[in-house]
Amino acid sequence: MAIRDYQTLTPVIDISAYVDEAALVIGEVTVGKQSSIWPMTVVRGDVNHIVIGDETNIQDGSVLHVTHKNDHKPEGNPLLIGDRVTVGHKVILHGCQIGNDCLIGMGSVIMDGVVIEDKVLVGAASLVPPGKRLQSGYLYLGNPVRRVRALSEQELSYFSYSAQHYVKLMQQYRQSI
Repeated sequence: MAIRDYQTLTPVIDISAYVDEAALVIGEVTVGKQSSIWPMTVVRGDVNHIVIGDETNIQDGSVLHVTHKNDHKPEGNPLLIGDRVTVGHKVILHGCQIGNDCLIGMGSVIMDGVVIEDKVLVGAASLVPPGKRLQSGYLYLGNPVRRVRALSEQELSYFSYSAQHYVKLMQQYRQSI
């Protein structure tokens, strides 16, 4: 696995987490308990910090980055991802905040300053423009994203199922190493 320092910034990865050998994690990145980062994913915390919560999975080919601190925005935009979040294949997360128990569909792009509250489903191939806030309990879809409808109980329970599935899968991968 490729875990690299950037200048004086060193990734902190919980011992129970899984980072695939074909993934790349750089700089000021924290990865929580039983979280997983899958092949061809890049997590680049070079000019601001990235925090990935517990039991969160970042699937293949995703790109996670941040916005640097500057005169217009002294704190920049770090990337903060909560617990039990499923980030689908080829997702781009850039300087945004994602709450707990969310699913970000394959190929979606979440831009700077976006806040996604807990228990949100972002449908595949959606674009969430800068600064938008997605309220808890809804499905959002489209380019640009729009609120479609309230989530069903089945959809809400899927967040936990998906997180636990990836915890089990990650453990199987760890055992085969």
